[in-house]
Amino acid sequence: MPISWTIAFVLIATSVVAAFTAILFLAALQSRQRPRPISLFTATPEETVFLFDADVLVDASDSARDFLAAVSVPAAPWGRLCTLLAPHFPGFEAQMARLGDIRRLVLSGSGDHPMTLLAEWRSGLARITLTRHHDEGRTLSVDRLSYQALDQELLGLRGTLDTAPLLVWREGQGGAVTWANRAYITLTAAHDGQDRAETWPLPHLFDTGFAPLAEPGKSRRAKLQLPDEKKPSWFDCYCFPEADGTLHFALPADATVQAELALREFIQTLTKTFAHLPIGLAIFDRQRQLALFNPALIDLTGLGPEFLSARPTLFTFLDRLREEQRMPEPKNYKLWRQQMAALERAASSGQYEEIWSLPSGQTYRVTGRPHPDGAMALLLEDISAEMSLTRRFRAELEVGQSVIDSLSDAIAVFSPAGVLVLSNAAYTRLWGVDPCSTVGEIGIGEAARYWVQGSQPSAVWAKARDYIGAMAERAAWTGEVFLLDGRQLSCRLAPIQGGSTLVSFCLTEAAPAVLAGRRKPGLRRPRIPASHLAGALALVERSESL
Repeated sequence: MPISWTIAFVLIATSVVAAFTAILFLAALQSRQRPRPISLFTATPEETVFLFDADVLVDASDSARDFLAAVSVPAAPWGRLCTLLAPHFPGFEAQMARLGDIRRLVLSGSGDHPMTLLAEWRSGLARITLTRHHDEGRTLSVDRLSYQALDQELLGLRGTLDTAPLLVWREGQGGAVTWANRAYITLTAAHDGQDRAETWPLPHLFDTGFAPLAEPGKSRRAKLQLPDEKKPSWFDCYCFPEADGTLHFALPADATVQAELALREFIQTLTKTFAHLPIGLAIFDRQRQLALFNPALIDLTGLGPEFLSARPTLFTFLDRLREEQRMPEPKNYKLWRQQMAALERAASSGQYEEIWSLPSGQTYRVTGRPHPDGAMALLLEDISAEMSLTRRFRAELEVGQSVIDSLSDAIAVFSPAGVLVLSNAAYTRLWGVDPCSTVGEIGIGEAARYWVQGSQPSAVWAKARDYIGAMAERAAWTGEVFLLDGRQLSCRLAPIQGGSTLVSFCLTEAAPAVLAGRRKPGLRRPRIPASHLAGALALVERSESL
């Protein structure tokens, strides 16, 4: 075989082996690539095209599938598409419902990145094509690193809003909901059902839409009644205006509402309790405005409920009391204002208590008490009856003392403990001691020392000490002693009511000159303590019987 044929054979064999190797390499490379879904639009991957049979997605281009993937809400493809297109094409869902009749629909979107939507009816299927305006005539190029950064930021913001435990939604200029986070959509599904939550635009959860408040940052309270819940859910809603609508936030306020309700019930309970008190109660807050009062305050002060309900300040309240003559009339108004300022300071520290004698003859006890958080309370109590009883009681004591002082016999009354509780003027003249001028109490031991010093030795005084200190049942007895001047003195001891002892001294021979010489100058007439009225009355009865 010639050499030329040999070379030709080698070249042909080498070419066949190289071609076979290339075919095997291409087959292996294609087997490693991820299989792409078979689509009718693979020939035009850059177009954003959807093919729907009613609300079932039949096919979509690659860019269309990426467009649907931008919605993280768990909904059907048609619901996701409505969520994405409703903000750009108002009334999109209603327009698409007429596509079977009009066969062709063209919509122009609005916003920062306007789009054009072409919908065609083909053999019972809806073919939707989206075209961005910047795609017409020019190509928008973005480097891969910038695109990845934007995509990561978008995923982070979307995850944050979907995880937030509050409702966030946007409303367009017409009041329709154009966007909402996962919490809003989930609550919509619980309120209106899952099917209603997947339709667009989403329904309003609350009764009416909220307009932005005049002061940004102010909230309003709204309630939502869920079908499966017995109690309504409460939210604090915030509204912020935007260029093309309104941004809304709704924070759960159930705990706040329950706390306010508990506080309101507690105040109502206190109000009902205070309503039955005969003491007028006025509570002023830290700004010294009237925060709480009871009906007794109206009766005692004569101030109308309209005035008290207007929450007057403390000084306005006191000024009105002065005008209504429900407090002592001040002689110096400037000094009175200073006293009222002192009243506020004293009441805040819990040291104010005063008796007001009114021109009408009534008497009020006014007490100031501090309350937590800087508040203070004024208590007005009508003590006219108590003061009248006290005055009458004191008058009766004066009369009783005058009656006992008019007796010629010296009288002394000892308590069951042996303490001198009552004596008359004759006792002071006889023994030269005034119990009212003595510091401290006078017991039977000290009184007996005066008796022994002013008389001749006798066993009567020892017997008298034992008699007064005895706890057993006793009988009245009489003893005779002689004074230092030789006069005879009859001593009579008798038990009286309550275990006390009455001791009376009667001179059998009158010697006024001698008695006058023994009287010590500067002695005062004794007075009956208020606690011994019963003993004084019993003594009068005993003296009359004698």
